[in-house]
Amino acid sequence: MLKCVIIDDEPLARGVVEGHLKRLDFIESIVQFGHASDAKKYLETNEADVLFLDIEMPEMTGIEFLKTLEQPPLTIFTTAYRDYAFEGFELGVIDFLLKPISFNRFTQAIEKARDFLALKDQNVNIEDNAGEMHGSVFVKSGVQRIRLQFDDVTHIQGLKDYAIIYTHSAKIVIKGSIKAMLDIFPKAAFLRVHKSFIVSIAKITLIEKNRIALNGHQIPIGRNFRNELEKAIGER
Repeated sequence: MLKCVIIDDEPLARGVVEGHLKRLDFIESIVQFGHASDAKKYLETNEADVLFLDIEMPEMTGIEFLKTLEQPPLTIFTTAYRDYAFEGFELGVIDFLLKPISFNRFTQAIEKARDFLALKDQNVNIEDNAGEMHGSVFVKSGVQRIRLQFDDVTHIQGLKDYAIIYTHSAKIVIKGSIKAMLDIFPKAAFLRVHKSFIVSIAKITLIEKNRIALNGHQIPIGRNFRNELEKAIGER
């Protein structure tokens, strides 16, 4: 069951998110705020699992607000501006929703957050000898050892102290930084395209402006990584 907080200066926008949440059977509570200052006071003394945060607000932006929180909840941006949303990935935002927010897209985001919170508790780790293997790596979960084929991986997202490894059909949450993942996955096949994202070069289906389309996901391209991306694509 998830405790959710909504922050948006527009009552109608808050109502849309609240309405979507009320259609789900795994939501424990919903608290909403129109002002960031009120929300900050609440979060200082109350727990929340998922935060739905607007970016363009008059008092302070959602990005500025997120920077004020020492231990922010898992955050999903709600915004009318795609480019602003990409900035949030550097702050540990798990997803962003473009307004107007459809229920189908909303459920994808909340399920992504829900899966992360559940997988994080499974304490999955990549084995120490990962670098010695060819074409695959073993991940250890409890007493199980599971072989992960590099060819199955589409992309990796860094989120705070964790990395989410995406395959065509599943997600694996690993304790460790995005930088640590670079040392494990083969550099000839995987490329860092953003502070918080590594992609399988072969799985890229579209590059448009500052984003990559990949297996149904929208991956941001960081300014400092664009040249390496263009070089890697040009060599193929």
